[in-house]
Amino acid sequence: MGDLLGVAVLGAGHMGADHIRRLDRVVSSARVAAVADPETDRAKEAAAGIDGVSVHAEPAAALDAPGVQAVLIASPGPAHEEALLAAFERGLPVLCEKPMTPDSAGALRVVEAEARLGRRLAQLGFMRRYDAEYMRLKSLLDSGRLGRPLMLHCTHRNVASPSHFTTPMLINSSVSHEIDAARWLLDEELTAVTVLRPRPSSNAPEGLLDPQFVLFETSGGTLVDVEIFVNSGFGYQVRCEAVCEGGSARIGDGHTMVVTTGGRAGEEVDQDYLVRFAEAYDREVQSWVDATRQGRVTGPSVWDGYAAAAVAEAGVRALESGVGQYVDLAVRPQAYEPTRRRTHDPRARS
Repeated sequence: MGDLLGVAVLGAGHMGADHIRRLDRVVSSARVAAVADPETDRAKEAAAGIDGVSVHAEPAAALDAPGVQAVLIASPGPAHEEALLAAFERGLPVLCEKPMTPDSAGALRVVEAEARLGRRLAQLGFMRRYDAEYMRLKSLLDSGRLGRPLMLHCTHRNVASPSHFTTPMLINSSVSHEIDAARWLLDEELTAVTVLRPRPSSNAPEGLLDPQFVLFETSGGTLVDVEIFVNSGFGYQVRCEAVCEGGSARIGDGHTMVVTTGGRAGEEVDQDYLVRFAEAYDREVQSWVDATRQGRVTGPSVWDGYAAAAVAEAGVRALESGVGQYVDLAVRPQAYEPTRRRTHDPRARS
């Protein structure tokens, strides 16, 4: 496939610009061949100093640009479905940031489109699967040393939410990471969800119901709880504790630099997900590039993207109704048949 994999990056915002930097300066065996963003000045700024890159306003033009052999989609979620289908039509391997699509119907269309190809082309950007701590926890759970998992306790805190953030986005944008991580760590589907709301924090913008407490039930009878707090005001914190029959394991305690000065000592607290998960993003993109150059597709699939969307939709329904909801998954295409079947059918709470 040549010396360097030519990648078209769609989207040059916060996430896209970071991926452009990563492909140009961190990841080996790849180069940025094209960048597309409706705000071409932003695309030019993100691509500044990179030799041989072309800048486009339209995604299709970037996909058809000379030297493009693969696509990294980092545009806003509503643009993902069209970009994925366009990449499939061209036979281009894709790494697509989450969410795959804004809703499960669109995600299912992507699943069906890829299934018609008879082969995988897309990897989903659930980067926690590439985080060193999450990988260690996954390996420990898979080993069976702690016995069967009974509960997962998760914490997800941000310093502040963006101005466009809405109450449902706490689940379908933020908690989508925990949805995928839980499915992956446990190798079980999430089958029901309940959302509880404490009084809103005074740090939250007016009308934003923040924080929330989300409780999932799984096909294997495990309970997963998530504290989502997107306006904590003090830092970006992600933690996960697995409680099993023979012990527990916790990640995310933030073993960072301790600064001592003026008679006091304090630990640094990450302020951004691009800081906390920088190595995970690097590992994820490098893995994608390596696999793509070998003609393979690894990592989270479009089915994982669909499942996350379906679970998130059930979560939003539970949030808005105040009543626990079932997760309604479509029949899984044969290409994505899971290795483990559901063994438990929890009832939604009322």
